[in-house]
Amino acid sequence: QVQLMESGGGLVQPGGSLKLSCAASRNIFGVAEMGWYRQAPGRQRELVATITSGGSTKYADSVKGRFTISRGNAANTLYLQMNSLKPEDTAVYYCNQRGRVVIAYDYWGQGTQVTVSS
Repeated sequence: QVQLMESGGGLVQPGGSLKLSCAASRNIFGVAEMGWYRQAPGRQRELVATITSGGSTKYADSVKGRFTISRGNAANTLYLQMNSLKPEDTAVYYCNQRGRVVIAYDYWGQGTQVTVSS
């Protein structure tokens, strides 16, 4: 069983920065896409940013120009650099890795809380 572990969340003032990290408990083969999603209270989980195995990235319009998704040198590590944070960025942020090795898989972390408040 693969576990994804997020870290780096916390409380930050508006305009501040945070960097989220995601690591897998073991190597995952066949990853096609890794991503960050978030869920604010009372709202559905939404895509923040994704990166494919080929390096193509996609961002939600609300975070374009402020957030940057990247992969680490270690296998199955993922980062999200968040700058110019706004109160509306407050949410639980989840790491996701999906792909296929014979059968498809879709792994999620437990989430890390990001709170943007003065």
